[in-house]
Amino acid sequence: MRATLKNYIPQAALTSVMQLIELYQVHLKIVNDRQSKHGDFRTLSNGKHVITVNHSLNKYRFLITLIHEIAHLVAFETYGRSIKPHGREWKYVFQKLMLPLINPKIFPDEILPFLATHFKNPKASSDTDAKLSILLKKYDQTSTGSDHPEKASAKNYIFELPLGSIFQTSNGRLFKKGHRLRKRYQCEELKTKRQYVFQPNAEVELIKS
Repeated sequence: MRATLKNYIPQAALTSVMQLIELYQVHLKIVNDRQSKHGDFRTLSNGKHVITVNHSLNKYRFLITLIHEIAHLVAFETYGRSIKPHGREWKYVFQKLMLPLINPKIFPDEILPFLATHFKNPKASSDTDAKLSILLKKYDQTSTGSDHPEKASAKNYIFELPLGSIFQTSNGRLFKKGHRLRKRYQCEELKTKRQYVFQPNAEVELIKS
């Protein structure tokens, strides 16, 4: 596992993460991309724990996702299965496991202050923290396989689009951008006229501005 994991997370985090995997007997599977989630945690009928993480995540998001899922395991083992999946017990464990990893040997300096803010009250997904999510996406792998920041050429963030723009999501559905409601944008699906809300950092394809 160590030989495999070193290709997916920052080198400086490898020893600490392997200690967690061995301590909690984590069975980790690195899987194909899933649009709905970066990773998950499950307990099998035989009592064994399985954590899956998408293989294409950049090394910083992979690390955060892996610790997120290990925190589920530790929280359930410590506090019982009746706790809320992303309740206060999970938040406490996630904070505790991540704290030693939030340092400049592991994460770029530009990400550190946003990580520190995020982990004051971690959310169910780092994607809901728009500023942190946008920074992490800068390190997504490019077609050449490098880790250097580069934004995908065909995508836009919703917050960048002018009001009234027509955009397409990854599943081919077309929407019209509406006004911002607190933290998210209300948008109308053109086909059904139904209203949906989108995170400002959702990546979409601009069709017409």
